Amino acid sequence: MNLISILMLSIFTENIVLTKFLGMCPFFGTSNKEKNALSMGFSVMIVVVLSSLLTFLIYKYILVPTNTVYLRTIIFILVISAIVQIVEIVLKKYYPIVYKNLGLYLPLITTNCAVLGTVLLASNSNYNLIETLVFSIGSSIGFTLVIYVFASIRERLEHCQIPKNFKGYPIALITAFIMALIFSRFIGV
Repeated sequence: MNLISILMLSIFTENIVLTKFLGMCPFFGTSNKEKNALSMGFSVMIVVVLSSLLTFLIYKYILVPTNTVYLRTIIFILVISAIVQIVEIVLKKYYPIVYKNLGLYLPLITTNCAVLGTVLLASNSNYNLIETLVFSIGSSIGFTLVIYVFASIRERLEHCQIPKNFKGYPIALITAFIMALIFSRFIGV
């Protein structure tokens, strides 16, 4: 598989949110404003890329040779948690304004199943290091794209006349369904 097809596949066709249904909590919870969506997407992007690279090395050079692949999930969770803590410390010290904007969302990334899902999908696909990097970048771009578009739609829906029974999560679920249908059209492209 060439790198461009892996990138397009991870952004559109195999979007982590709309086809794998991972990261639904931040998708619905933090997508009420475009700024919040971009902050969450940027944070997830940093953590996904760093954790994918580190877990690739751990998986390929430690877990597989020692025949301890069954520890993969717990090791990956520990790596993701550590990276989130490191990113939080670095942002707090060197970029306090960014930390202030992202501060609420950083701890949520540890429990974001889209991060763990991306790392596990990359290891299940037997990608090499470059392919893993491209897949993780594509998945995080896809996550950011979807959450931003969803936030934009939700902001506009706040000003629309929607029947009372559809306000809030019902219209959000309908919107997510329509977005999933649109993204599913990229299959085979």
